[in-house]
Amino acid sequence: MNKPIRKAAVIGSGIMGSGIAAVLANAGIPCLLLDRVPTELTEAEAAKGYTLEHPSVRNRLAVSAIKGMTKSKPAPLYDNDFAERITPGNLEDHLSQIKEVNWVIEVVVENLGVKKELLAKVEQYWSPGMIVSTNTSGISVNAMAEERSPEFRKHFLGTHFFNPPRYMKLLEIIPGETTDAGLVADLSGFCERTLGKTVVLAKDTPNFIANRIGTYGLLVTLSEMIRKGYTVEEVDAVTGPAMGRPKSATFRTLDLVGLDTFLHVADNVFSNVSNESEKSVFEAPEVLKQMVAQGRLGEKSGQGFYKKVKGPEGSQILALDLQSMEYRPQGKAASGSLEAAKLAKGAKAKTAALLAGGDRYSDLAWSILKQVLIYAAEKRGEIADTVREIDEAMKWGFNWELGPFETWDAIGLVKSVSRMEAEGMTVPAWVKDWIAEGNTSFYKKEDGKLFHVSDGRYKQVEQPPEVISLRDLKAQNRVVKGNSGASLIDLGDGVACLEFHSPNNAIGGDILAMISQSVEEVRSNFNGLVIANQGKNFCVGANLMLLLMEAQDEEWDEVDDIIRLFQNTMYRLKRFEKPVVAAPHRMTLGGGVEACMPADQVIAAAETYYGLVEVGVGLIPAGGGCKELALRASQQAGLPEADLQPYINRIFETVGTAKVSTSGHDAKKLGYLRPSDRVVLNPDHTIYEAKQAVLRMASSGYEPIAETKLRVVGTEGKAVLRLGALGMRESGYISDHDLLIANKLAHVLAGGDVPPGSWVTEQHMLDLEREAFLSLCGEPKTRQRMQHMLTKGKPLRN
Repeated sequence: MNKPIRKAAVIGSGIMGSGIAAVLANAGIPCLLLDRVPTELTEAEAAKGYTLEHPSVRNRLAVSAIKGMTKSKPAPLYDNDFAERITPGNLEDHLSQIKEVNWVIEVVVENLGVKKELLAKVEQYWSPGMIVSTNTSGISVNAMAEERSPEFRKHFLGTHFFNPPRYMKLLEIIPGETTDAGLVADLSGFCERTLGKTVVLAKDTPNFIANRIGTYGLLVTLSEMIRKGYTVEEVDAVTGPAMGRPKSATFRTLDLVGLDTFLHVADNVFSNVSNESEKSVFEAPEVLKQMVAQGRLGEKSGQGFYKKVKGPEGSQILALDLQSMEYRPQGKAASGSLEAAKLAKGAKAKTAALLAGGDRYSDLAWSILKQVLIYAAEKRGEIADTVREIDEAMKWGFNWELGPFETWDAIGLVKSVSRMEAEGMTVPAWVKDWIAEGNTSFYKKEDGKLFHVSDGRYKQVEQPPEVISLRDLKAQNRVVKGNSGASLIDLGDGVACLEFHSPNNAIGGDILAMISQSVEEVRSNFNGLVIANQGKNFCVGANLMLLLMEAQDEEWDEVDDIIRLFQNTMYRLKRFEKPVVAAPHRMTLGGGVEACMPADQVIAAAETYYGLVEVGVGLIPAGGGCKELALRASQQAGLPEADLQPYINRIFETVGTAKVSTSGHDAKKLGYLRPSDRVVLNPDHTIYEAKQAVLRMASSGYEPIAETKLRVVGTEGKAVLRLGALGMRESGYISDHDLLIANKLAHVLAGGDVPPGSWVTEQHMLDLEREAFLSLCGEPKTRQRMQHMLTKGKPLRN
């Protein structure tokens, strides 16, 4: 890459184009968003007296797309303010401005002729070093560029973002025949580091990697279903979590994608492969053609394989009966194999349990799986160079927990190949040769290092330095201390990492004990501490079950001891004489937030959903969360004569309504994160970045955070907060119990019954937190909320 990417242009402002522009804006890359000039006025434009030459009309498509970004759900932007980084325009007036950018991404309609015509126009303004890429789900990259100049083609490639671009981590990069190899490497690194993507290199073949394998899998599933008479819901019961796949399984996935879109993707392979056997699989099934003809396109048309209807007892989801082509109530699939898969832990164990069941659902799983595994093996070398790229593409593009070759290892490579051949399947020669050489898996681990089959031998999977795997470090015997809830792991270079690994990473006595032990260990033998883990979520809060049990038994001294231990541990962590950096990701709630607050810095993943949500279970934050936010408010207000009330009002609203951030950036906006905290787009890099932050602080002469007092709004400020809550109750927005909780929260955030402007200690605030928490634990309605959350997984409004 001759020039660093500092500015980009996206051509095409539809769902994908605007989504890619949002990805760039999220990463801090200013972006042009260009689209065609409209040929007709809207009614609103005509009413204003506009003509087709008016700038607002000519830029309408891009302007509307940017406005839509701030309203879309799920949100494409981390922060709606980031929309200001995107400049709208049109292809006739503003295409020349691409001369100022480093990367042009074409995202127009999936039509080879249209794309070739646009690339010819782009080349008129192309400058040496500029990268040009096409976002396509399957059209040939080489065919698009065949008429372009040799120098242009060196800088042209495919970049297949998956939809929605913010949330789908996979990016397939497809080099052309003459694309510069150095540019491919540089752009891959940029997309991983700056855009937060998992990049796989694909060959220029129909539908590339993920859509090629995924479409094949969906089609053979449909074929097996029709051939053997399974129902829609039976197939989804087998091909969802029971097989390590998403809950959307097969037919909910098709409904989400859109049946018309799926047929287009399948036809792209059908029209571009010559092997008749393969071609027959990708020929559109009659049932799909019939459904599309009838307008049953899936979610976008309100009906597909499923249909949502409203009845006297609320909404109901009906399933399509393929025999009658009518919708009917869903049946429930149940069998020994499905139950065994449900009880098994992890995708490997689930898949193995499902296949071992010996019933009709096991048979369905095996008949689908064996075809997909063989197809993936046949396509290795054609669609991608390595099994690793195919596995990564399926995991990140289709949200499979295991890729095809990882699945093959999980079910037993040797025995499954024997079964396939016994059933008349043709297994690719390279797989049989690999087994004949004495190998029993495609992957292996040695000394915490991962190897995969490549060119007939095991090759180590090279990870960039920014990717730190705690699992691999533990395999290398780098655990310093540990118990059932947490471990202290040596990250190297004098930095240790405290990893939570309790169920749901909920904070209990075991984690608190390990925090205390870690502080002592780091004090003696390390330069600093990172608090991070690589679980599904960072931490969903404190151990609610333990608190409920103690409250139901009225063991108030026990509850008091639990809260004191939590508070004291967090306070000790905050005053620690060595740097501490927290690296949260995804769900970080309640006590998880309070575990991060004592850190000198927080390095949050962009997809971090961060919030103090205790009011949802009838409580208030009591691990220092209220204290920390009140302290920050006091510091932000500044001078003693400055009005502190607006800052406290904001905290009261945020905590009192259990607001959870929609991203790491939103957590800053809500005040949960400080201006000095950072957000990293690639979640695989957060531990590395946290480690670097610890090293920087340690090398620059770290000074621990000094104990300080904070100014509070006192009794008058509390009255303001309570008046606001009372208004909410009188307007019917909150219940009587919500009002009780709000009044307790107001008492704490105001600093208790002290004069306005009083300066109090942090311990004073912690005592207020603990007292309020204990009193709420004694409320029957709070205990009802706690019980409901534990059993139903959602808040109770009582």
